[in-house]
Amino acid sequence: MAQDASDAVEEIIKISDPGEVGREEHTILDRIVVNVSNVIAWGLPLLMAVIVAQVILRGTGNNQAWMDDLQWWIYGFVLLAAFGYSIVTDSHVRVDVLHQHFSKERKARIEATAFGWMLLPFIVMMVDIMSHYAFASISSREGSDSPNGLHNLYILKSAMPILFVLAGLAAWAAFLRNLKRFGEDTWARRLIWAFPTFVFIVWRLVHYVAYWFIYLTNSEINPRRITREPIFEWLLYAAFAAVVVWLVLALLKRRGGNA
Repeated sequence: MAQDASDAVEEIIKISDPGEVGREEHTILDRIVVNVSNVIAWGLPLLMAVIVAQVILRGTGNNQAWMDDLQWWIYGFVLLAAFGYSIVTDSHVRVDVLHQHFSKERKARIEATAFGWMLLPFIVMMVDIMSHYAFASISSREGSDSPNGLHNLYILKSAMPILFVLAGLAAWAAFLRNLKRFGEDTWARRLIWAFPTFVFIVWRLVHYVAYWFIYLTNSEINPRRITREPIFEWLLYAAFAAVVVWLVLALLKRRGGNA
């Protein structure tokens, strides 16, 4: 009976304030994502107001192109913020026909694998790609295709890598939360359960260090040709080896601590 009451209360919380679900397990990263998302969520009633206003204006023959752009801007901000929010609140769509019947430990193992080997590498990749996308938009001072539209489109595109970072914080916090549910949280276990994530991060860091080193030490080279240098063909292998060494050292340290 008490369990039924507890479940009922949790269902009410999920509807009224999903950000409070499982708060006892939340870290500072989770709370940052929830609080930022709660602020951005106010864009939804604003979006509804803009849509209604635009429909009325179109009906009177006073169509405003900038309001069309504004709708996409607001929708983009809210959608990307919702990405991280759904991770924290575990409210994303899942096909859980089998998952719902698994034990808590098995669920945690599946979640940790999904976050560490699939979602986090994707998010890190998107932060990297969207950063270049935003930089190109800022450099060209990109605007709207319509003469009467919103012409500071680079503002929206600059927000994209930031909001992916927000989703990354949520995914990392969820990864650690699930990792703790079936074992000790150590760097050795983090490296194992999120191996591709660490390889990709190290690879991109080494890539940019090599790029800027060559750019700053060789004034005659064409910046567009830097990444065609032979060294860049080996950086991924170097990153893989570096993470393997890191893992071995972490395992040795863990064994030494248990000795």
